[in-house]
Amino acid sequence: MSSEFYLSVVPTPIGNLNDITLRAVETLKESDLILCEDTRTSKKLLDKYDINKPLHSYHIHNEHKVVNRFINKILSGVQVALISDAGTPSISDPGYLIVREAIKNNIEVDCLPGPTAFVPALVNSGISSDKFVFEGFLPKKKGRATRIKFLKEEKRSIIIYESPYRIKKLISELIDVFGEERKVSISRELTKIHQENIRGKLSDVSQKLNEKNIKGEIVIIIEGA
Repeated sequence: MSSEFYLSVVPTPIGNLNDITLRAVETLKESDLILCEDTRTSKKLLDKYDINKPLHSYHIHNEHKVVNRFINKILSGVQVALISDAGTPSISDPGYLIVREAIKNNIEVDCLPGPTAFVPALVNSGISSDKFVFEGFLPKKKGRATRIKFLKEEKRSIIIYESPYRIKKLISELIDVFGEERKVSISRELTKIHQENIRGKLSDVSQKLNEKNIKGEIVIIIEGA
């Protein structure tokens, strides 16, 4: 790298721990410390690959308070790696803030390629994947209805993340705005033992969901207008 100081952004498996890359393991082993969302979650991954490095909490509730501390550590010569609980940092996870501050301080940012939940969900949906828009999590309350109405006219495939506790409500909201005929695919527990894909018209998917007790992280792919 051109800079003397750098931050490594390392994607981690979204479910199956075998999905980590060789380069990701090497990078984490070469780091002096690792920033993570939940130290308990990350320790399971690190233990599997015999990575013994200090873990420091870095999540949405403290990142604004601690970001400058870790930027200063990098500038003092400490090799820092950033991971999230699952997937690529900064994609609906913490990461953007420290990357932005690193760039401001002429710190090289090296983001490794790796797992991101929406890619397999999009590919296996059967819905067009040549053009798409990633919405992440919709607003929980304020602005939610307005955003859904806006997306009704979106011609590209739409990708949304949702919790299992709100998925049935979201499908109901989509039916109210998009109508019952729009095609949708729901992927949950990707790469895990109980991975499941539910595909069909919004009305059909709604009926299938009502017959289930939904668990696990969920990615929704919606056909464009």
